[in-house]
Amino acid sequence: MKIVKNVLAVVGLFVIGAISINALQDAPTDENYEKKTANDYNVYAIKIPDYLEFAGEKVPLQNPDISERMDKELLVNTYWQSNGLLMFKRAEKYFPIIEPILERNGIPDDFKYLAVIESGLTNAKSPAGASGFWQIMKATGKENGLEVNSNVDERYHLEKATEVACKYLKKSKERFNSWTLAAAAYNAGNAGVSKRLKSQNVNSYYDLLLGEETGRYVFRIVALKEILSHPAKYGFNFRNKDLYQAIPTYKVLVDTAVTDFSKFAKNYGINYKILKIHNPWLREKQLNNASGKSYYLDIPDAGYYEVNP
Repeated sequence: MKIVKNVLAVVGLFVIGAISINALQDAPTDENYEKKTANDYNVYAIKIPDYLEFAGEKVPLQNPDISERMDKELLVNTYWQSNGLLMFKRAEKYFPIIEPILERNGIPDDFKYLAVIESGLTNAKSPAGASGFWQIMKATGKENGLEVNSNVDERYHLEKATEVACKYLKKSKERFNSWTLAAAAYNAGNAGVSKRLKSQNVNSYYDLLLGEETGRYVFRIVALKEILSHPAKYGFNFRNKDLYQAIPTYKVLVDTAVTDFSKFAKNYGINYKILKIHNPWLREKQLNNASGKSYYLDIPDAGYYEVNP
């Protein structure tokens, strides 16, 4: 599977206002919280943790090259504060969906951070056509059982796309016997990683000389894992109420064509926009469904939204 250039790659980041590395995550009162946000404008060097690992595989930080590359990703992702806060907010909403699918498929929990660096936990689309949280190419999606066309594109279906990502990662792990190399292969492809391992006569990601994107890839995953796991340590201040929450939904079976989703949505007390927010894999205003396939749409309780009649 050829995974495309990451939509969140950072080029030339300039920090204007940085938050304090020693700030507390949860201020006890709103008043104290507001004071902190008004006064914490300091930039600090970041101490690299003594031990870091990805999916149970140690990062060899004693190697000065590895240490410097890890330092870079910790700095870049700590002081890109707006993006960092968005990752905390979205993770609260989407990790509970991703985590049980990874566990069910025997994929280490750390791979949820791969989705973070691939798409920023959004239904992004890359210039090369990779789409969804897991940035899956059209051909790859079809090969793994997803429906991908102009009417329905299940690469935007988070649960189904996560299943496809798990299939690919398991195959890569079987091939390389390393979760770290499996992660790198998600970016560069199994063939690409195999070719480089053979040509350079090494067997570890950390010993490979790679291009900019794949060379940073695992370090970015580890950095996001470290930061998102320890917000206060890296100066991110927020309260639980600042995080995004999932809206409860229920499933509605559709096994016929739908000529107008605007009218369909009104039957459930919502509008077309809200229907699309919860079902982004529906790509057009109608569902063709000439074969009578069964689809399950997520419908939110109308009480969560203010919808004009």
